[in-house]
Amino acid sequence: MIDHIGFPVSDYDRAKAFYIAALAPLGYCLIMEVGQHENDAMAAGFGAGGKPDFWIGGEGALDKPLHVAFAAADRATVDAFYKAALAAGGSDNGAPGVRPHYHENYYGAFVRDPDGHNIEAVCHAPA
Repeated sequence: MIDHIGFPVSDYDRAKAFYIAALAPLGYCLIMEVGQHENDAMAAGFGAGGKPDFWIGGEGALDKPLHVAFAAADRATVDAFYKAALAAGGSDNGAPGVRPHYHENYYGAFVRDPDGHNIEAVCHAPA
């Protein structure tokens, strides 16, 4: 089981603002920020229920994008994530919809964050 994941971003303040807005519909919020003394950068931990399990750090961008998928309680939450992420500066990478090539109830939405990472919200429950 994964406890948490983190990756560096090119513009810490821009990315933090994006994730605060984009993850809010999923029940995620900024839980804590810490300074990273080794490289003099900040890190932001997001999560639900008081535990940060998704982190971004201001060390600088990765040279290739990565993919992170967040579980959504229902399809309406996937839709809300997509709208919030686009409003926060993300770009479309797949509008909300069923992806039957994964399975018949896979309902997901994909956006690119400001660094180009593929961020997804997905619901596996039937409509």
